[in-house]
Amino acid sequence: MSHLTENILSAAQAKPEGGLLSPKEFLHLGSRAAIDQTLSRLAQEGKLMRVSRGAYVLPVAGRFGSRPPSIEAVIEAIETTHGESIVASGAAEANALGLTTQVPTREVFLTSGPTRKLRLGNRTVEFKHGSRWQLALGKRPAGKAIRALSWLGPEQASSALRILYTNKLPAEEWAALQAARAALPGWMAHAISEMNAHG
Repeated sequence: MSHLTENILSAAQAKPEGGLLSPKEFLHLGSRAAIDQTLSRLAQEGKLMRVSRGAYVLPVAGRFGSRPPSIEAVIEAIETTHGESIVASGAAEANALGLTTQVPTREVFLTSGPTRKLRLGNRTVEFKHGSRWQLALGKRPAGKAIRALSWLGPEQASSALRILYTNKLPAEEWAALQAARAALPGWMAHAISEMNAHG
């Protein structure tokens, strides 16, 4: 096993599940071409998985052979290494909050980073660049409510807010949602104010 291969594999094993490897991490060990070649050979041999251009992960050894790392682990790794904020899409949040029975067919996440797709085994996960207000309040319930409302749209905003106000959002999350109004699109801020007035 070459020195480069050993170094790449030990770096991969030192990362937590879902930790991404990039060719740039190994430029001190050889030329970019040699590193790319080694990474793609390791992927062909099943020792690494290529999840997108220039990004690899270590497969997780399980009882039934190796599997891709969980999407949660990959997201955590991206957030830690790239400093991105990543949250579920509005469709997924609306479903999780019980505002729709529609189950999203695609796995989509909103990110403060670039739009891209990751392949985890036979799953394709999309990361779409989200606007600042869509990422506001992050993963807390009020943030989930913002994304659910953005997906449901102005027509369904009032009825969705009534459900959220009555039995989904604790008081402090409702307060956080109100406090975020200035950053939200006009129709959403208006619907939240209306709900508040009539509570």
